[in-house]
Amino acid sequence: MDKSNRWAMITGASGGLGIEFAEILARKGFNLVLTARGRDDLETAATRFRSAFPITVITESIDFTEPTAVSALTNVLDRNDIALDVLICNAGQGLHGEFLSRPIAETLGMLQLNITSLTCLTHLIATRMVEHGGGRILLVASMTAYMPVPLYAAYGASKAYVRNFGEALHYEMRNTGVTVTVVSPGLMDTGFLASAGEETTKKHRNMMMSPKQAAHEGLAALFAGRQSIVAGRMNRLIALFTRVVSRRRQTILAG
Repeated sequence: MDKSNRWAMITGASGGLGIEFAEILARKGFNLVLTARGRDDLETAATRFRSAFPITVITESIDFTEPTAVSALTNVLDRNDIALDVLICNAGQGLHGEFLSRPIAETLGMLQLNITSLTCLTHLIATRMVEHGGGRILLVASMTAYMPVPLYAAYGASKAYVRNFGEALHYEMRNTGVTVTVVSPGLMDTGFLASAGEETTKKHRNMMMSPKQAAHEGLAALFAGRQSIVAGRMNRLIALFTRVVSRRRQTILAG
């Protein structure tokens, strides 16, 4: 494949895990389409990648909590005549607190981002990849996909959807040339807790893994054609633990 014409798109690319994905792919020679809500952060990242690597970087400020987001992204790809080789669905949002303590509109916006937009984008890009003869899709789930998590009830449920959805697609699309992989990282120093409305404690910091490590493990699994991976050794032990402990006990421990 002509390296100069390989394209990767990362959603939620303005910081944290998204930036790490982008840098690894830039080093591999992929041209980048970076999307997120924050235009200034996107342009800062794009300027850095353009100066450091011989690649093309296109940015687009898109809010995936809006139902029209995927259509807007379609226009970007078509306008620039881009056929994606890699899609990374990284955009996501968490909400901390008891379910009834949050306005339902906030929860529905999160579900639009974490589930509906991700599903629509995956359908759009996977269809195009099949038409072009292949591609790779990485869906970012979470350790909360492995157990019920009180105070993150809707968020955890949305990530369980992403995990099950992606793992099923991996099988469904096995003969299409398109590989779908799911990566489930644990808690990272990406500003997630503050954005979700939870105070970061010393205990949280002790549990955090590096976004760079999670990105490396996720992309390694993607290019190896794996179905799913839990990023981080300790997180893999926790995932194994959930197989032998009752759901009721998991809920109590998570709470």
